[in-house]
Amino acid sequence: MDTRIVTIDLGLRSYDIYIGSGLLYRIADYVPYELAGRSVFLVADENTAPYMQTLQVALKEAGAARTECFVVTPGEQTKSFTSLERLTNWLLESGIRRDSIVFAVGGGVVGDLTGFAASVAMRGVPYIQIPTSLLAQVDSSVGGKTGINTAQGKNLVGSFYQPKAVVIDIDTLGTLPKRELLAGYAEIAKYGLINDSGFFSWLDDHGENVCRLDEEELVHAIESSVKAKALVVQADEKEQGQRALLNLGHTFGHALEAAAGYDGRLLHGEAVSIGAVLAYDLSHRMGLCTAEDLERVRTHFSELGLPTQISFIDPALDTTPEALIEAMGHDKKVSGGKINFILVNGIGEAFMSDEVDLALVKAVLKDSLGEQQGKASSDSENGLSMSGKFKNKGVKGLWRSAFSSRA
Repeated sequence: MDTRIVTIDLGLRSYDIYIGSGLLYRIADYVPYELAGRSVFLVADENTAPYMQTLQVALKEAGAARTECFVVTPGEQTKSFTSLERLTNWLLESGIRRDSIVFAVGGGVVGDLTGFAASVAMRGVPYIQIPTSLLAQVDSSVGGKTGINTAQGKNLVGSFYQPKAVVIDIDTLGTLPKRELLAGYAEIAKYGLINDSGFFSWLDDHGENVCRLDEEELVHAIESSVKAKALVVQADEKEQGQRALLNLGHTFGHALEAAAGYDGRLLHGEAVSIGAVLAYDLSHRMGLCTAEDLERVRTHFSELGLPTQISFIDPALDTTPEALIEAMGHDKKVSGGKINFILVNGIGEAFMSDEVDLALVKAVLKDSLGEQQGKASSDSENGLSMSGKFKNKGVKGLWRSAFSSRA
């Protein structure tokens, strides 16, 4: 198959994203530097370490002076100050220089940690993302967000630091557990739910084939997601406004991940799946979107095997609505002491608001935790019909063009 190329246009920080099959064997073709005489540092986790051998051979054949490898433990716990210290110490002790190149070979954990280390080692060295999970390929590897988790929440320490290239080899997905594939798919669906109802309709028809790794439909889904994110990053690189809409479901999801303690019970994409349903549920109770919209989203995820409510987490989280709301208060999306939520007026019509009654959020969380039976009522029981209040926030035009411009 032909290699697809999507460009992130950020002036001097611009870079290309390559999507195709067998790219790891030709990795030198996608490195925007002459490799002769350069030192290369590869970072992977225990699951993706086998790819290092393929990369080492290809890089040495292209003239790399030496290749060094560092392996971390899989899992969100690795995104920590301790791991950052170990990795940066290893880079420095191994003789990294500003003309060296660092490769992040793995999922979002490896990419976030490695990108952050590259941004601070020697005050910044070039790095290249080689995402090997579907979630990383369509989301975390694109856009330059790097970081680690803290006791206060997810990704609260980090930097915006763009890679020099992103190389997406779909062959790496063949060994991915189904659960991780589905977690990545949640981020694909997110793009349709934010501002591309047509893409979400396409996923209604083809999502199952995407999850089965049908090559043509998989590449279309990845390329469409990457193009959507590229346009958003170009418009708002450092999340000063519109880029925050990419966090649909994340305000809820990050709180759930923190409650789970990053212990493997809840993958990031699973948290996004639950969070997206909760965001639509909240919007429905506020009179913004219809019951049909909510049920369509819930059904789409559940039929593919993704969780849609907190009580689906096994074992169920030992938490409360109050504790989850408190965790949301530590999120990066808090502004002026208010929690920013991504709400929707319908499929593909997302917007930001900090004008949300937390009592209603509490009710949504309580139902999802299973403390009350039944789904959300078709009308707001709290008298909160605010559909007119939240429309036309001044960003819809930009977002509609960003998400609908597909080659």
